[in-house]
Amino acid sequence: MTFDDLNLNKPLILALKKMGLQQPTPIQYKSFNTIMSGKDVCGIAQTGTGKTFAYLLPILRQFVFTNDKTPSVVILVPTRELVLQVLKAAKLLSASMSIDIQGVYGGVNMRNQMNALEQGCNIVVGTPGRLYDLFLSGSLKLKAVKKLVIDEMDEMLNLGFRVQIERILDNLPEKRQNLLFSATITEDVEKLLQFYFKSPEQITAAPTGTPLLQIEQSLTAVPNFNTKINYLSSLLQTDESMTKVLVFVSTKKFADKVFESLTPILGEHVGVIHSNKAQNNRFATVQKFEKGDYTCLIATDIIARGLDVAEVTHVINFDIPDTPENYIHRIGRTGRADKKGIAISFATEKEMPFVEAIEQLMQQPIVSSALPENIEISEILIAEEMPVIRMKTDFIKPLKRDPNAGSAFHEKSAKNAKTNKKVSHKDKMLKKYGKPKSRPKKR
Repeated sequence: MTFDDLNLNKPLILALKKMGLQQPTPIQYKSFNTIMSGKDVCGIAQTGTGKTFAYLLPILRQFVFTNDKTPSVVILVPTRELVLQVLKAAKLLSASMSIDIQGVYGGVNMRNQMNALEQGCNIVVGTPGRLYDLFLSGSLKLKAVKKLVIDEMDEMLNLGFRVQIERILDNLPEKRQNLLFSATITEDVEKLLQFYFKSPEQITAAPTGTPLLQIEQSLTAVPNFNTKINYLSSLLQTDESMTKVLVFVSTKKFADKVFESLTPILGEHVGVIHSNKAQNNRFATVQKFEKGDYTCLIATDIIARGLDVAEVTHVINFDIPDTPENYIHRIGRTGRADKKGIAISFATEKEMPFVEAIEQLMQQPIVSSALPENIEISEILIAEEMPVIRMKTDFIKPLKRDPNAGSAFHEKSAKNAKTNKKVSHKDKMLKKYGKPKSRPKKR
């Protein structure tokens, strides 16, 4: 089947030919007619199989030009990087069409986005938090929305956008078409589907957790962080096929550590991206990786779903993700558009339970590969790997005292001094009145 077999108009066919695309992917041709029919859809497909075009093609095919600049389509995505990806794809497909598309996301000045929306647009793509803020400001009007697309809802829920998503859904017109696309469907997502969608038709291009067939996976047992660094450095220096490599780590701190270790080896050809980096820095880093200025990019899971870079040759899991679905999204950055890809994972003994969960999700084992003999096994552990010794203590914690304070025992003041000496009435009167006084004589 080719795109000519679908009910596409000439502007869309022309745009696809300019991009060199001839055949739709399974999720694209399976969902096209259903979306065109107006039904609610829940599409499940592997990462990298063209989910973005699966909903953009029928939406743009049904678009009717109007002078009304109130958005008729809202597309929700979890990250800023994914906003730019969808925005780029939509503009390429609509290059010969009169459609105004705007992208909105956090981390930048909201005033510019407010001005752009107030001038009007037909399609708005954005993250839930910024979209809801723009709605509250009055800049984003939702009264004319006819189609809602939610891309990767499970990731949005993981990022804490449940409240914003529900508020947006509550303020949309009741008569609308809902489309949801994701590589994984969780229980929370199913609950939202049942509440907000109207009998959605499920379209599955591949079972949840199924890895792409064109990705070659391998797993190497590595004892610790520094040995992982030694192995990664060796691969990047000796394997000439590693021309565009994504290295995924578990935390921002580890990302910076790996970057510092690789900089002496790769110099200006290695970059790092995570949520602590400024928005402009993140965009510039991704652009350098796309252009080939960076041959290696170190990243956390923040971009596992939002990075669509062509011809990523290798994905290296420096750390094994504790959520098995994230492994599928990570390795899906390679092997895209029917091209071969390679995914290499490093795992310590503590990470083996995560590996077992991933294999259970995929329903297949990851091929084990031995650590090469020439790799130096480091005995130096980083702070996070040091064993924690917990000792039971029975002593009482001392109270904090002022170091300048004196002893707790001191001489009493003259006023408070007491003795056992018996004082006569005459002496008491003398002390009180300054002269002796005597009791009257008894009669």
